[in-house]
Amino acid sequence: MKIKRIQAYWLRCPIPAGRQWRSDYGQLTHFDMTLVEVEDTDGNKGYGEAKAAVGATGACASIVTCIDQELAPQLMGKEVGDITALWETIYSGSRDHYARDRGRVFPILGNRGTTISALSGIDTALWDLKGKRLGVPVLELLGGACRDYMPCYASGGWADKDQLGDQLRGYVDHGYGGIKMRVGVMDETVNRTVDRVGEAHRALGPDIDIMADAHGTFSVTEARRFARQTEDLNLYWLEEPVSPDNKAGTAEVRRGTTTPIAAGESEFTRFDFRDLLEHRAVDILQPDCAIVGGITEARRVAALAETWQLELAPHCWGSAFSFMAGVHLAFSSPSAVYIEHSLGGNPLLYDLVKEPPQVKNGRIQCPDRPGLGMEINPDFVAQFTVTF
Repeated sequence: MKIKRIQAYWLRCPIPAGRQWRSDYGQLTHFDMTLVEVEDTDGNKGYGEAKAAVGATGACASIVTCIDQELAPQLMGKEVGDITALWETIYSGSRDHYARDRGRVFPILGNRGTTISALSGIDTALWDLKGKRLGVPVLELLGGACRDYMPCYASGGWADKDQLGDQLRGYVDHGYGGIKMRVGVMDETVNRTVDRVGEAHRALGPDIDIMADAHGTFSVTEARRFARQTEDLNLYWLEEPVSPDNKAGTAEVRRGTTTPIAAGESEFTRFDFRDLLEHRAVDILQPDCAIVGGITEARRVAALAETWQLELAPHCWGSAFSFMAGVHLAFSSPSAVYIEHSLGGNPLLYDLVKEPPQVKNGRIQCPDRPGLGMEINPDFVAQFTVTF
């Protein structure tokens, strides 16, 4: 079966006023995504997401243009099932035949950033399409499920110290055994961050796992201070303590604490994750299928986690398609423990598809529907597509 059409859409959807939040990114008022649709010659369609930013918002015009004008023409008429070969076609460009013949990559100049994000959306859509054509969930194509269900952690925690306990207890009341809260420069000082995390621990007690996400905003010195002052709280992990540009700094933080260090949502391809591992910078790997290079590359990162005996925790902050891509990946890997579940007001997670992902009592069941398991809501796409 051949590729007939690849189409990208920039969707921008407002967040309801009562569910907006403020972090180091500022006041979040809307979500953006690049929706990628791949259609075969029989009319079957698969969907994926490409991200312009790790956070909720970011202009997607360049990704749409990259897909429509640069990448899609390279893939027209090719076999939809040859996902690995198609990945190499994009990553190595006109030298992809060397990559296949000689067993190593010959990357184009755009081997990070916009091109890889665009590749991520196409690749995920191809996996979705292949699963639908074969009538099986994507995780079956990845080797099958390692478990029947997985626990989710509630991803939120933006409130100040006075309101934080109530916010986090609200998550736990819905059955979550783990929560993630935002920390770092948004608190202005390390002491304020330490106080907020201490309040979270007091509110939830020792039996709830607490993850602290600094969004890469601490300096190395600040991150080391924070880790030292919170070590007795037994955080489940400290996420992106310093800038992803500073892998040596992340490693320095890790050497100075017993708190596990998580990172990876800002990384492109398995090669960036290799660098994290060579620096011995992390305990938990967090590939984002909408950034890292799609499900194909995320599975390679999962293999690194399995090889190095580290935890895999896919970054699942985005639309229903990147969320479910991470879910299928996690279910297929013995290294995965938790699924991230956004508690922000995200219409792209719930309204973009006709039957949104279901998390009940803090856990998600093993996917059993073909592909990524979702059907697009065309009215939503039509309403929120940005023209430019």
